[in-house]
Amino acid sequence: MELRQLEYFVAVAEESHFTRAARRMHVAQSGLSAAIRSLEKELGAPLFRRSTRQVRLTGAGEALLVEARRTLAAADAGRDAVAAVQGLVRGSLAIGSLQCLHSLPLPELLRDFVTAHPGLDVRLRHSGSTELLEQVRTGALDVAFVARPARCPDGLRLTPLGSERLVLACAPGHPLAGRAEVRLADLAEDRFVDFHPGWGTRDHADAVLADAGVHRKVALEVTDVHSLLELVAFDLGVALVPETFSLKTDQARFLPLPGTVPTWETVSATTELPSAATVALLGRIEGGQ
Repeated sequence: MELRQLEYFVAVAEESHFTRAARRMHVAQSGLSAAIRSLEKELGAPLFRRSTRQVRLTGAGEALLVEARRTLAAADAGRDAVAAVQGLVRGSLAIGSLQCLHSLPLPELLRDFVTAHPGLDVRLRHSGSTELLEQVRTGALDVAFVARPARCPDGLRLTPLGSERLVLACAPGHPLAGRAEVRLADLAEDRFVDFHPGWGTRDHADAVLADAGVHRKVALEVTDVHSLLELVAFDLGVALVPETFSLKTDQARFLPLPGTVPTWETVSATTELPSAATVALLGRIEGGQ
């Protein structure tokens, strides 16, 4: 089994198409297809279900994909380690992040990091914490900046980034808007706006309200901060959000919660053996550079 075969296999799995995978790998489709057939013959099992429109993984293919990503990541780490000894950071770095991550000035960080390491191919994607953690675990991402999960997934290392209080966001005309603070029990009859399950603030708000005995109704689900705050401002629901969301708009009211409410924590997530590029990025974060 060769690394090139695994690279071709992963490309087909991610593109669900042989032609697109060949284009991505800059090889002829016939050569890529031959490499996949050779891999299937060696393993003694078909890896893809092929049709005229779509290519899908078989059970054997799904099992191999996780290990193939790990193997390729380990090979990259080996190359990176040698480069690091020579004072170089090169290759690729795949980063995942929540939106509006105030505990980390990500655009500024990436600007400085890319400037310092021009030979590095840096990629960034936004998603929810659950999906990002799974992508780090399977090797699709090198590092992710996410909300702290209730339990650290196996094989991952979590490093604190920051924490902040939760506050209630509501419309200026909402009955609670004039209060100095709002108890969680006061929200039992309210309609909520929130992110989809699996997004960090949604999962945290669910847990905080459940612990307070509040069984809420999330009427409107969104995938970005600005849409959430706009819906709140138009009195379509209330939301429990990190305190720094108040910096995003002056069209809503943000009210503190009394007593001890668990803070919203953010962390960086990597594998137990991060790449040299990942270590360099985290070192810049820890150094405050």
